[in-house]
Parts: sequence; C-alpha cells; structure tokens
Amino acid sequence: MKKVIAIFDIGKTNKKLLLFDEHFQVVFQQEQKFPVTTDDDGFECDNIDLITSWIKDELKTLARSTKFELTAVNFSTYGASLMFLDENGNRLTPVYNYLKEAPSSISESLFENYGGKDEFCRKTASPALGLLLNSGIQIAWLKQEKPEAYQQVTSILHFPQYLSYALTGKVVSEPTSIGCHTFMWDFDKMSYHQWLTDYGIHLPDPITNDLVSTVEIEGKKVQVGTGIHDSSSSLAPYLKGTSEQFILVSTGTWCINMNPFNSEPLTAKQLEQDCLCFLSPDKQQVKSSRLFMGHFHEVWVEKLAKHFGVELDRFRHVIYDNDLIESIQDKFENSSIFFPGGKESFDDALKSVDLSRFENYNEAYTKLTIDLTDLCIESIQLIIPQADKTTTFYISGGFARNDIFINLLSDQFTDKKVITSEIDNASALGAALVIAKSVGFKNPLKVQ
Repeated sequence: MKKVIAIFDIGKTNKKLLLFDEHFQVVFQQEQKFPVTTDDDGFECDNIDLITSWIKDELKTLARSTKFELTAVNFSTYGASLMFLDENGNRLTPVYNYLKEAPSSISESLFENYGGKDEFCRKTASPALGLLLNSGIQIAWLKQEKPEAYQQVTSILHFPQYLSYALTGKVVSEPTSIGCHTFMWDFDKMSYHQWLTDYGIHLPDPITNDLVSTVEIEGKKVQVGTGIHDSSSSLAPYLKGTSEQFILVSTGTWCINMNPFNSEPLTAKQLEQDCLCFLSPDKQQVKSSRLFMGHFHEVWVEKLAKHFGVELDRFRHVIYDNDLIESIQDKFENSSIFFPGGKESFDDALKSVDLSRFENYNEAYTKLTIDLTDLCIESIQLIIPQADKTTTFYISGGFARNDIFINLLSDQFTDKKVITSEIDNASALGAALVIAKSVGFKNPLKVQ
C-alpha cells in the first residue's frame, strides 16, 4: 500500500481532502461544498458540525483502505476564526464569520489603552481591518456582547487547531495562526500582547508546527498535526524546497507578497499601505503586502469584454507584445488609465474611464495589465529592505500564467530571477511538509 499524509484544506468556499505520497505528489483529491448555517445572531457562518463529521468519516474510510496506508493527517484553514470551549472541552459558540460586524468601540478601546492605533497596529503587525477580521477582536467582542457564553470559556483555539483538537483532544497554539493580523502577538517582544493578560485571557504558548500527536482511528495509529494557517502554509514549500532567498508573489483574488528574509520592523507608514507581518512555522517574521489585484482584474475584464463585444475569457489569448507595450507607453505617457489615483481610485475609475480611447481589446487589456503590474510593483517594493539579499521571485496563482505580467515584472526587477511556480495546492502541500519529517516522510522537495 502507498503511504499517505491526508490534508484537509478548508477554505471559505471549498473544503478539500488531498492525499500526498512520500514524493509529495497528490494521489487522491476530493472537494466538498457544505451548506452554510447561521450563528446565534442569524449571521451566515460555516457549519462546523458538518465539517468535523466529514473529516472524521473520511479518516475512518481511509484507515480501512486497502489502497492507501494512512500515516498522518494535518489541516490548513483560513484564518481570523476562533473556537471557544468550556471546561469540559465542548464548543460554546459557532465558528463566527470574520465578515461579521463588531462595534468599533472595542478596537478603539484597545488603541486608546495601548499606545494609540498606529503603535498598537505596528506592534501587532496587524492592519486595523474592521469587522472580526482581526481575530483578537472576536475575544473582546464575545466578552462584551455575549458575557454569559464568555464566562464559561476555558480554552480558545484558532480554526486549524480546533480541527486537530477534534481528533486529539489537545489544546495547543502555533505561530502561523497567531501571527495572522490577529492583534494578539507583540512582534517587538515575540510574545502575546499585554492586553490579553490584562483582559484575563490566557492562551497556550505556541508550539512548532512539526509536532504531532498519536491517535487511534479504526484500530490504526495515525499521527495528527497541529494545523496551520493557509497563507503561511503556502510559503512552506518554498522555504523547504530551495536554499535561495526569495520573495513569493502569491496571486489570486488577493495578491499576497511575502518576504521571509526581511527582518526590518514594520512601520506605521507600511501599515497604512496594506502591509502586515505573518509568522512562519518556525516563528520568524514574514514581511508581507497585499493588493486586491485579482478582484480588480476580474471586474475590469468583465467590463472590457462587454465594451468590445468579446468573450469573457478573451484576455487569456492576449500575448506579450513588446511593440504594443511601447506604443501604449508613448500614447499614454506612462500614466495610469485604469487606476489614475492608485488602488484607491478603482471604484471611481470604473465609472469614469473612457474605453473608446483604446483602438481594440488587445490594446485595452494590455494597458490594464500594465497598470495592474505597476500597482503590484509598488506593493512588492514595500517589503524589500535596504539590505536586500533576495535573488528570486516565485510567482504562483493565476497571474503566473499571464505573460504580460511576468515580462513586465522581469523588466522592472532585472537583478532577480522571476520564476513561475508550478506548485499546485500550495497551502495543502505546506501542511504536509511541516509534519513530513516527524512522520517519516524523508524525500526532499525541490522547487523548480
């Protein structure tokens, strides 16, 4: 039988089960969409009971498999989500949706009592995202808005650790979930922020992501990882697969640029420009910047297709044309047409840009990609330190297949190799890699 690590990769929309063999190849993949439910306020949220039941059922089936030898399991999930347990280890609340609103007075009180907004956000390397997106706010929100439930709270777990807990019964914490714009971690002291202690909140010290626990499933001993936050998990294949210093440009709806080799403290100015810090599995700072690039692209592509009367996916057939790019630069004198006031001008430009200025679809789409790439370059430059030693850009996600984007990046950063990554399911692969050595999977991964 083929030895495998099972990874449950839990996104907001899709939930996946992937099996990785000892060569870290996916040998089985299943995707599920579960109907959402509502929380105790009627707000939409994931149905955690359905998810955990599915996980346990799939693991029982795998444990009985005659094709695969289930060796271990780990979890990669979206962030900004907490689970609250009582003294008996029972769940007290739903997994609240991070898009749920919270009174602004909660975060404002933290800012006021701990050095002001700029200093608090700098220390925690967390932009003030509003809603419940800063997961530490979920604790303060529960304490203020639902005191009856809060008074029963004995343990607090991030989402990946709750899924691990559902199998092991162990309450643990790990760096990647804590370090994800939570307001919980003091990056100056590399420990929990003082406000948690002051509020009487006691969380477990984070353990490394390579630690596993043994459980028995259908009479078979299986190693269970602690779980990992998906953004940090997607970085793991590159950290483990290359000895070069690099920047990962992970493109999707959000473009997340991650530099694990920038140890400079985050500044208030960088925070204002949508920078933050993650923690890597070994508790190292990962300076990062974000751009809503995929969303911008999607909306504009739809508008361009409608204006020029072409198929929605026509952009996939527009190739890099240096002569066209030069003519566009001459025509528009290097000014941004689609984002004249930077990324903040997206909504206004949607209403005001005159698309009749373009001769055809190819010219318009090429100019859109030029303008998007310029925004991306600005975002990347925010995480490049003065003493930069990175040699390589890895580009993953949808824009890795955009020749115009790749060539423009290469032209801008002539001192670096720009490599389009062929790693699929990076967050799931990272979740497998962080426990691989602990469970006896020793074949090295090399990033191509």
